[in-house]
Amino acid sequence: MTTIIRSARSCDADAVERIENDADQLLIDHLHADVWAPAAHGSARLAESGFLLVAEVEGEIAGFVHVLEVDGTCHLEQLSVRPVSSRRGLGRALVEAAKNRARERGYDRISLRTYADVPWNAPFYATVGFLEEEPATPFHRSLIEAEAQHGLDRYGRRVQMSAPLGNPRP
Repeated sequence: MTTIIRSARSCDADAVERIENDADQLLIDHLHADVWAPAAHGSARLAESGFLLVAEVEGEIAGFVHVLEVDGTCHLEQLSVRPVSSRRGLGRALVEAAKNRARERGYDRISLRTYADVPWNAPFYATVGFLEEEPATPFHRSLIEAEAQHGLDRYGRRVQMSAPLGNPRP
């Protein structure tokens, strides 16, 4: 299985949207969520400040990681892998690639928000170096408000996590 992790291109936008919706269905089923907004089109993610990396397996997009850069903060906004491609290390590879890209861009840490008790959320992120922390910046506090507006907090405890990236590369 040949996997390439690369920057997303505009031609990947449809695949990004499909993958997020497919991956979200697993979460919806796990949480027994009765209301869940569909993913925005991938072009919306591509237009945001930050970067979007895709995992291409045998020529097909199998997953992506979207990282926002806001007010000097590097934030992993979304990680999604096609359910049929899960449990093969793609999520881990995408997170590590995102951490490396963030380091190359001069960041010394990367944050995210996720469900505390969903096995492929906070417990997974802990295995790739993320630790729980309190939201300290206006950006992070705004994410809590956005999650509440979307009703995400009614399906379980949400946490903020971050991972140190070490010294930026010269």
